[in-house]
Amino acid sequence: MNFVHTVLVFSLTSLAVVAVTQQAESQAPSERPTGTKIVLLGTGTPVPDPDRSGPATAIVVGDAAYLVDFGPGVVRRAESAALNRKIPAVEPGNLKVAFVTHLHSDHTSGYSDLILGGWTSGRTVPLEVYGPTGLQSMTEHILQAYRVDIETRTNPDGPMRDAGRFPDGWKVNAHEIKPGVIYKDEKVTVTAFSTKHAMESYGYRFDTPDRTIVISGDTNPVEATVNACNGCDVLIHEAQPLELVAKLPKSPIVRGEVPYDDGATRGIGEEGQAEVARDLSHH
Repeated sequence: MNFVHTVLVFSLTSLAVVAVTQQAESQAPSERPTGTKIVLLGTGTPVPDPDRSGPATAIVVGDAAYLVDFGPGVVRRAESAALNRKIPAVEPGNLKVAFVTHLHSDHTSGYSDLILGGWTSGRTVPLEVYGPTGLQSMTEHILQAYRVDIETRTNPDGPMRDAGRFPDGWKVNAHEIKPGVIYKDEKVTVTAFSTKHAMESYGYRFDTPDRTIVISGDTNPVEATVNACNGCDVLIHEAQPLELVAKLPKSPIVRGEVPYDDGATRGIGEEGQAEVARDLSHH
């Protein structure tokens, strides 16, 4: 199929594999559309790494940002991108729409900070969040856990009244999804597709006026990812390099004593990884 500018990025690693067609290479930088940006806010793994925050990616279209996953550190990395990279759309108070690929803790432990940090940073409307079954319950429990904080900040007679100026900013509308078009506004159409992980999981395709971007989330090879990338410009595909897996603690899973089906390429070997990349490049 036609790839005008195809970039294959394996996140959750220190390696980015990029493939660009000759047509894109021949364009001068000033000639390339710049309306859509990708900001990798976190590319870490469940293993604590002081140099990498948890999984989080922002698709920025004009003055709007659409967040995918909210791993630990997401709000601080968003503020860093806003200040240091001059991307005001990712100011925490401007993060109003988010999508989560699955509910593993490394992809969601920044959720409470996204809700409350975005609110105290100036978000004036409820946060809209889309994801798999269980998202509604997770949201309700987070809000209940921080009930005292919310009540304190919204108390008109209390000592912390600033956040009370935004009475709806702490609220969340959680949408549990199925495959298909799940979100659309004047800047983007978002399509969810099922992936294969240890729990219900989704990847997302973002169609903007000038780019098509696909985020796989954690997944084993599935045809749905290949189909979603049909005609896409950028694929962000999460993986773990074999050398990282080799360094993990020697648990029964790592020793192969307990079967475990997890991650984009874990367990399929170098040839399998090459096959995934080859299949995607042919679509």
